[in-house]
Amino acid sequence: MRKVMDCREYPSEVGCTLTIIGEEDEVMGAAVQHAVAVHGEEDTQEFRDALRGMLKTEATSGV
Repeated sequence: MRKVMDCREYPSEVGCTLTIIGEEDEVMGAAVQHAVAVHGEEDTQEFRDALRGMLKTEATSGV
């Protein structure tokens, strides 16, 4: 199942609207890079664990 990370669901001073959808490892890699580059987060194992906990399964349209 594909996973989703949606910046709109998390508080941010940036007002980010990015949504990342894909396989879990792809989403995690892109989300970490984005969080570091745009949101100023530090790439630590604790941060990655917290991000992984925020992943959601993509809702399917039944198509």
